[in-house]
Amino acid sequence: MIPITKPFLPPQEEYQSYLDGIWKRQWLTNMGPLASELEMSLKAHLQLKHLLYVTNGTVALQMAIKALGLTGEIITTPFSFIATTSSIVWEGCAPVFVDIEASSLTIDAGKIEAAITTNTSAILATHVYGNPCDVKTIQAIAEKHDLKVIYDGAHAFGVEVYGKSIFEYGDISICSLHATKLYHSTEGGIIVTKDAALLKRLAYMRNFGFSGPESFAELGINGKNSEFHAAMGLANIPYIEQIHNKRKALTELYHLRLKHLKAVAPIWHKAATINYAYYPMVFESETLMLKCMDQLKASEIFTRRYFYPSLANALPYLEPQDFEVTDMVAKRVLCLPLFYDLTVEEVELICRLLLRIQNN
Repeated sequence: MIPITKPFLPPQEEYQSYLDGIWKRQWLTNMGPLASELEMSLKAHLQLKHLLYVTNGTVALQMAIKALGLTGEIITTPFSFIATTSSIVWEGCAPVFVDIEASSLTIDAGKIEAAITTNTSAILATHVYGNPCDVKTIQAIAEKHDLKVIYDGAHAFGVEVYGKSIFEYGDISICSLHATKLYHSTEGGIIVTKDAALLKRLAYMRNFGFSGPESFAELGINGKNSEFHAAMGLANIPYIEQIHNKRKALTELYHLRLKHLKAVAPIWHKAATINYAYYPMVFESETLMLKCMDQLKASEIFTRRYFYPSLANALPYLEPQDFEVTDMVAKRVLCLPLFYDLTVEEVELICRLLLRIQNN
Protein backbone atom coordinates (compact mmCIF):
# COMPACT_ATOMS: atom_id res chain seq x y z
CA MET A 1 0.00 0.00 0.00
CA ILE A 2 1.25 3.48 -0.93
CA PRO A 3 -0.50 6.33 0.93
CA ILE A 4 -0.79 9.87 -0.35
CA THR A 5 1.58 11.00 2.41
CA LYS A 6 3.43 9.90 5.53
CA PRO A 7 4.89 12.13 8.24
CA PHE A 8 8.64 12.34 8.51
CA LEU A 9 9.83 10.98 11.85
CA PRO A 10 13.32 11.61 13.23
CA PRO A 11 15.28 8.81 14.93
CA GLN A 12 13.27 7.85 18.00
CA GLU A 13 16.19 8.27 20.37
CA GLU A 14 16.65 11.89 19.27
CA TYR A 15 13.02 12.69 20.04
CA GLN A 16 13.30 10.75 23.31
CA SER A 17 16.20 12.95 24.43
CA TYR A 18 13.86 15.96 24.32
CA LEU A 19 11.19 14.00 26.21
CA ASP A 20 13.67 13.18 28.95
CA GLY A 21 14.13 16.89 29.53
CA ILE A 22 10.38 17.45 29.64
CA TRP A 23 10.04 14.75 32.31
CA LYS A 24 12.79 16.37 34.40
CA ARG A 25 11.35 19.89 34.16
CA GLN A 26 7.68 18.86 34.32
CA TRP A 27 6.91 21.94 32.19
CA LEU A 28 4.49 20.63 29.58
CA THR A 29 2.94 23.68 27.93
CA ASN A 30 2.45 27.48 28.27
CA MET A 31 5.44 28.34 26.05
CA GLY A 32 8.01 26.26 27.84
CA PRO A 33 11.74 26.24 27.04
CA LEU A 34 11.39 23.91 24.04
CA ALA A 35 8.65 26.01 22.45
CA SER A 36 10.77 29.12 22.95
CA GLU A 37 13.82 27.34 21.53
CA LEU A 38 11.81 26.24 18.50
CA GLU A 39 10.74 29.83 17.83
CA MET A 40 14.36 30.95 17.87
CA SER A 41 15.50 28.03 15.72
CA LEU A 42 12.81 28.64 13.10
CA LYS A 43 13.60 32.36 12.98
CA ALA A 44 17.24 31.51 12.33
CA HIS A 45 16.45 28.84 9.73
CA LEU A 46 13.94 31.00 7.83
CA GLN A 47 15.96 34.20 8.36
CA LEU A 48 13.04 36.05 9.90
CA LYS A 49 13.08 38.80 12.50
CA HIS A 50 9.74 37.99 14.14
CA LEU A 51 7.88 34.69 14.48
CA LEU A 52 5.39 33.11 16.88
CA TYR A 53 4.85 29.37 17.34
CA VAL A 54 1.13 28.60 17.80
CA THR A 55 -1.36 25.74 18.05
CA ASN A 56 -1.92 25.24 14.32
CA GLY A 57 -2.27 27.06 11.02
CA THR A 58 -6.01 27.60 11.40
CA VAL A 59 -5.64 29.34 14.76
CA ALA A 60 -2.85 31.38 13.18
CA LEU A 61 -5.26 32.62 10.47
CA GLN A 62 -7.95 33.45 13.03
CA MET A 63 -5.45 35.36 15.18
CA ALA A 64 -4.19 37.24 12.12
CA ILE A 65 -7.69 38.44 11.20
CA LYS A 66 -8.42 39.42 14.80
CA ALA A 67 -5.08 41.17 15.37
CA LEU A 68 -5.50 43.31 12.25
CA GLY A 69 -9.01 44.32 13.37
CA LEU A 70 -10.56 43.25 10.09
CA THR A 71 -14.27 43.73 9.42
CA GLY A 72 -16.58 43.52 6.44
CA GLU A 73 -15.30 41.78 3.32
CA ILE A 74 -12.04 39.94 2.80
CA ILE A 75 -11.02 39.04 -0.76
CA THR A 76 -9.76 35.48 -1.00
CA THR A 77 -9.40 32.41 -3.21
CA PRO A 78 -11.92 29.59 -3.68
CA PHE A 79 -9.05 27.17 -4.40
CA SER A 80 -7.56 26.42 -0.99
CA PHE A 81 -8.07 24.30 2.10
CA ILE A 82 -11.33 25.03 3.90
CA ALA A 83 -9.55 26.77 6.81
CA THR A 84 -8.76 29.75 4.57
CA THR A 85 -12.44 30.54 4.11
CA SER A 86 -13.79 29.21 7.41
CA SER A 87 -11.38 31.42 9.38
CA ILE A 88 -12.78 34.49 7.63
CA VAL A 89 -16.35 33.50 8.45
CA TRP A 90 -15.42 32.40 12.00
CA GLU A 91 -14.08 35.89 12.67
CA GLY A 92 -17.33 37.51 11.50
CA CYS A 93 -16.13 38.67 8.10
CA ALA A 94 -17.45 37.87 4.63
CA PRO A 95 -15.27 36.06 2.07
CA VAL A 96 -15.33 37.54 -1.43
CA PHE A 97 -13.93 35.07 -3.91
CA VAL A 98 -11.73 35.88 -6.89
CA ASP A 99 -10.92 33.26 -9.53
CA ILE A 100 -7.46 31.71 -9.87
CA GLU A 101 -4.87 31.65 -12.64
CA ALA A 102 -4.97 28.51 -14.75
CA SER A 103 -1.16 28.35 -14.82
CA SER A 104 -0.10 28.92 -11.19
CA LEU A 105 -3.42 28.00 -9.49
CA THR A 106 -2.97 30.98 -7.16
CA ILE A 107 -5.41 33.91 -6.93
CA ASP A 108 -5.58 35.93 -10.16
CA ALA A 109 -4.19 39.27 -9.00
CA GLY A 110 -5.49 40.90 -12.19
CA LYS A 111 -9.06 40.27 -11.02
CA ILE A 112 -8.73 41.50 -7.45
CA GLU A 113 -9.45 45.21 -7.99
CA ALA A 114 -12.81 44.45 -9.62
CA ALA A 115 -13.88 42.70 -6.41
CA ILE A 116 -12.99 45.59 -4.08
CA THR A 117 -15.91 47.50 -2.53
CA THR A 118 -16.26 50.12 0.21
CA ASN A 119 -16.62 47.20 2.64
CA THR A 120 -13.34 45.49 1.70
CA SER A 121 -10.78 45.45 4.51
CA ALA A 122 -8.17 42.93 3.36
CA ILE A 123 -6.86 40.38 0.90
CA LEU A 124 -6.23 36.84 2.17
CA ALA A 125 -4.39 34.90 -0.51
CA THR A 126 -3.00 31.36 -0.50
CA HIS A 127 0.40 30.26 -1.78
CA VAL A 128 -1.15 27.15 -3.32
CA TYR A 129 0.99 24.01 -2.84
CA GLY A 130 3.67 26.49 -1.71
CA ASN A 131 3.66 28.30 -5.07
CA PRO A 132 3.89 32.04 -4.33
CA CYS A 133 1.11 34.41 -5.33
CA ASP A 134 1.86 37.52 -7.35
CA VAL A 135 3.02 39.28 -4.19
CA LYS A 136 4.18 42.46 -5.92
CA THR A 137 0.86 43.13 -7.65
CA ILE A 138 -1.13 42.24 -4.54
CA GLN A 139 0.96 44.64 -2.43
CA ALA A 140 0.48 47.45 -4.96
CA ILE A 141 -3.30 46.90 -4.93
CA ALA A 142 -3.36 46.83 -1.13
CA GLU A 143 -1.45 50.10 -0.88
CA LYS A 144 -3.64 51.78 -3.49
CA HIS A 145 -6.85 50.82 -1.67
CA ASP A 146 -5.53 50.90 1.93
CA LEU A 147 -6.09 47.19 2.51
CA LYS A 148 -4.35 44.73 4.80
CA VAL A 149 -2.76 41.57 3.35
CA ILE A 150 -2.64 38.14 4.95
CA TYR A 151 -0.93 35.23 3.24
CA ASP A 152 -1.96 31.67 3.91
CA GLY A 153 1.41 30.02 3.47
CA ALA A 154 0.35 26.70 5.02
CA HIS A 155 2.26 24.84 2.27
CA ALA A 156 5.09 27.34 1.78
CA PHE A 157 7.66 26.42 4.43
CA GLY A 158 11.15 27.26 3.20
CA VAL A 159 10.06 28.99 -0.01
CA GLU A 160 11.84 32.20 -1.00
CA VAL A 161 10.67 34.72 -3.58
CA TYR A 162 12.70 37.65 -4.90
CA GLY A 163 15.54 36.54 -2.65
CA LYS A 164 13.79 36.50 0.71
CA SER A 165 11.40 34.33 2.70
CA ILE A 166 7.86 34.12 1.37
CA PHE A 167 6.75 34.94 4.92
CA GLU A 168 8.27 38.43 4.64
CA TYR A 169 5.34 39.52 2.46
CA GLY A 170 2.02 40.93 3.58
CA ASP A 171 1.05 42.34 6.97
CA ILE A 172 0.92 38.80 8.38
CA SER A 173 1.87 35.43 6.93
CA ILE A 174 1.07 32.06 8.45
CA CYS A 175 2.35 28.53 7.95
CA SER A 176 1.11 25.12 9.05
CA LEU A 177 3.41 22.67 10.83
CA HIS A 178 0.90 19.83 10.70
CA ALA A 179 2.22 16.27 10.50
CA THR A 180 1.40 16.04 6.77
CA LYS A 181 3.65 18.98 5.92
CA LEU A 182 7.23 18.59 4.68
CA TYR A 183 8.47 20.06 7.97
CA HIS A 184 6.26 19.52 11.00
CA SER A 185 5.90 19.57 14.77
CA THR A 186 3.08 16.98 14.80
CA GLU A 187 0.56 19.81 15.24
CA GLY A 188 1.54 23.44 15.03
CA GLY A 189 1.71 26.65 13.09
CA ILE A 190 3.64 29.90 12.87
CA ILE A 191 2.65 33.55 12.52
CA VAL A 192 5.08 35.98 10.91
CA THR A 193 4.97 39.78 10.78
CA LYS A 194 7.59 42.47 10.30
CA ASP A 195 5.67 44.80 12.63
CA ALA A 196 7.08 44.53 16.18
CA ALA A 197 3.99 46.15 17.74
CA LEU A 198 1.71 43.75 15.88
CA LEU A 199 3.85 40.81 16.99
CA LYS A 200 3.51 41.96 20.61
CA ARG A 201 -0.25 42.10 20.23
CA LEU A 202 -0.31 38.61 18.71
CA ALA A 203 1.85 37.30 21.57
CA TYR A 204 -0.68 38.63 24.09
CA MET A 205 -3.53 37.15 22.07
CA ARG A 206 -1.86 33.72 21.98
CA ASN A 207 -2.00 33.55 25.79
CA PHE A 208 -5.60 34.60 26.51
CA GLY A 209 -4.60 38.28 26.37
CA PHE A 210 -2.53 38.12 29.57
CA SER A 211 -0.01 40.93 30.04
CA GLY A 212 0.87 39.80 33.57
CA PRO A 213 -0.30 37.34 36.26
CA GLU A 214 -3.37 39.46 37.01
CA SER A 215 -3.63 41.82 34.03
CA PHE A 216 -4.82 41.67 30.44
CA ALA A 217 -3.81 43.64 27.35
CA GLU A 218 -5.96 42.08 24.63
CA LEU A 219 -8.89 39.88 23.83
CA GLY A 220 -7.11 36.55 23.63
CA ILE A 221 -7.38 32.88 22.83
CA ASN A 222 -5.46 29.76 23.82
CA GLY A 223 -3.12 29.68 20.85
CA LYS A 224 -0.14 28.12 22.65
CA ASN A 225 1.49 24.81 21.82
CA SER A 226 2.94 22.04 23.97
CA GLU A 227 6.49 21.01 24.75
CA PHE A 228 5.84 17.63 23.16
CA HIS A 229 5.00 19.23 19.82
CA ALA A 230 7.93 21.62 20.10
CA ALA A 231 10.19 18.63 20.77
CA MET A 232 9.15 17.08 17.46
CA GLY A 233 9.78 20.37 15.69
CA LEU A 234 13.27 20.65 17.19
CA ALA A 235 14.08 17.02 16.41
CA ASN A 236 13.06 17.54 12.77
CA ILE A 237 14.99 20.76 12.08
CA PRO A 238 18.35 19.03 11.38
CA TYR A 239 16.66 16.99 8.64
CA ILE A 240 15.05 19.81 6.66
CA GLU A 241 17.68 19.84 3.91
CA GLN A 242 17.68 16.04 3.68
CA ILE A 243 13.88 16.00 3.39
CA HIS A 244 13.99 18.72 0.73
CA ASN A 245 16.59 16.89 -1.36
CA LYS A 246 14.69 13.59 -1.27
CA ARG A 247 11.42 15.25 -2.28
CA LYS A 248 13.21 17.13 -5.07
CA ALA A 249 14.64 13.90 -6.47
CA LEU A 250 11.24 12.17 -6.40
CA THR A 251 9.56 15.19 -8.01
CA GLU A 252 12.11 15.27 -10.81
CA LEU A 253 11.53 11.56 -11.39
CA TYR A 254 7.78 12.16 -11.65
CA HIS A 255 8.46 14.94 -14.17
CA LEU A 256 10.68 12.66 -16.25
CA ARG A 257 8.40 9.65 -16.28
CA LEU A 258 5.10 11.52 -16.75
CA LYS A 259 6.11 13.65 -19.76
CA HIS A 260 3.49 11.88 -21.86
CA LEU A 261 0.70 11.86 -19.30
CA LYS A 262 -2.26 13.97 -20.41
CA ALA A 263 -1.88 16.25 -17.41
CA VAL A 264 0.17 19.31 -16.48
CA ALA A 265 1.81 20.52 -13.29
CA PRO A 266 1.22 24.11 -12.11
CA ILE A 267 3.75 26.64 -13.38
CA TRP A 268 5.92 27.75 -10.47
CA HIS A 269 6.66 31.42 -9.76
CA LYS A 270 9.74 32.35 -11.82
CA ALA A 271 11.40 34.31 -9.00
CA ALA A 272 10.81 31.68 -6.31
CA THR A 273 12.53 28.63 -4.94
CA ILE A 274 10.60 25.34 -4.81
CA ASN A 275 9.98 23.38 -1.61
CA TYR A 276 8.50 20.23 -3.22
CA ALA A 277 5.62 20.10 -0.75
CA TYR A 278 3.15 18.38 -3.12
CA TYR A 279 2.95 16.80 -6.55
CA PRO A 280 -0.30 18.07 -8.14
CA MET A 281 -1.31 17.35 -11.73
CA VAL A 282 -4.21 18.95 -13.62
CA PHE A 283 -5.55 16.30 -15.99
CA GLU A 284 -6.87 16.83 -19.50
CA SER A 285 -10.34 15.85 -18.30
CA GLU A 286 -12.12 14.93 -15.10
CA THR A 287 -12.97 11.57 -16.68
CA LEU A 288 -9.31 10.68 -17.11
CA MET A 289 -8.45 11.95 -13.63
CA LEU A 290 -11.17 9.82 -12.01
CA LYS A 291 -10.14 6.79 -14.04
CA CYS A 292 -6.54 7.17 -12.86
CA MET A 293 -7.53 7.81 -9.26
CA ASP A 294 -9.87 4.80 -9.10
CA GLN A 295 -7.52 2.35 -10.78
CA LEU A 296 -4.56 3.45 -8.65
CA LYS A 297 -6.74 2.92 -5.58
CA ALA A 298 -7.54 -0.59 -6.82
CA SER A 299 -3.77 -1.18 -6.69
CA GLU A 300 -3.68 0.27 -3.15
CA ILE A 301 -2.05 3.51 -4.28
CA PHE A 302 -3.84 6.47 -2.76
CA THR A 303 -4.08 9.94 -4.24
CA ARG A 304 -6.04 13.04 -3.21
CA ARG A 305 -8.28 15.52 -4.99
CA TYR A 306 -6.62 18.50 -3.33
CA PHE A 307 -8.46 20.94 -3.49
CA TYR A 308 -11.89 19.61 -4.39
CA PRO A 309 -14.58 20.81 -4.45
CA SER A 310 -14.24 24.54 -4.95
CA LEU A 311 -14.87 26.44 -1.71
CA ALA A 312 -17.13 28.79 -3.67
CA ASN A 313 -19.84 26.18 -4.21
CA ALA A 314 -19.33 23.57 -1.47
CA LEU A 315 -19.92 25.29 1.88
CA PRO A 316 -23.37 25.17 3.49
CA TYR A 317 -22.90 28.56 5.15
CA LEU A 318 -22.22 30.45 1.90
CA GLU A 319 -24.25 31.05 -1.23
CA PRO A 320 -22.78 28.93 -4.05
CA GLN A 321 -20.88 30.65 -6.85
CA ASP A 322 -19.22 29.43 -10.01
CA PHE A 323 -15.72 30.45 -11.13
CA GLU A 324 -14.61 29.21 -14.52
CA VAL A 325 -10.95 28.43 -13.83
CA THR A 326 -11.39 27.25 -10.24
CA ASP A 327 -14.23 24.93 -11.17
CA MET A 328 -12.24 23.45 -14.04
CA VAL A 329 -9.07 22.94 -11.99
CA ALA A 330 -10.85 21.59 -8.89
CA LYS A 331 -12.54 18.89 -10.98
CA ARG A 332 -9.35 17.81 -12.73
CA VAL A 333 -6.56 18.17 -10.16
CA LEU A 334 -5.02 15.19 -8.40
CA CYS A 335 -2.11 15.06 -5.98
CA LEU A 336 0.15 12.03 -6.29
CA PRO A 337 2.01 10.40 -3.38
CA LEU A 338 5.02 12.40 -2.21
CA PHE A 339 6.80 11.89 1.11
CA TYR A 340 10.27 11.22 2.47
CA ASP A 341 9.95 7.43 2.76
CA LEU A 342 8.54 7.04 -0.76
CA THR A 343 11.00 5.04 -2.85
CA VAL A 344 12.21 5.47 -6.41
CA GLU A 345 10.75 2.05 -7.19
CA GLU A 346 7.34 3.13 -5.92
CA VAL A 347 7.39 6.31 -8.02
CA GLU A 348 8.37 4.24 -11.05
CA LEU A 349 5.42 1.92 -10.36
CA ILE A 350 2.96 4.82 -9.98
CA CYS A 351 4.13 6.34 -13.25
CA ARG A 352 3.93 3.08 -15.17
CA LEU A 353 0.40 2.48 -13.92
CA LEU A 354 -0.73 6.02 -14.80
CA LEU A 355 0.51 5.72 -18.36
CA ARG A 356 -1.00 2.25 -18.72
CA ILE A 357 -4.35 3.48 -17.40
CA GLN A 358 -4.31 6.45 -19.77
CA ASN A 359 -3.56 4.28 -22.79
CA ASN A 360 -6.12 1.56 -22.09
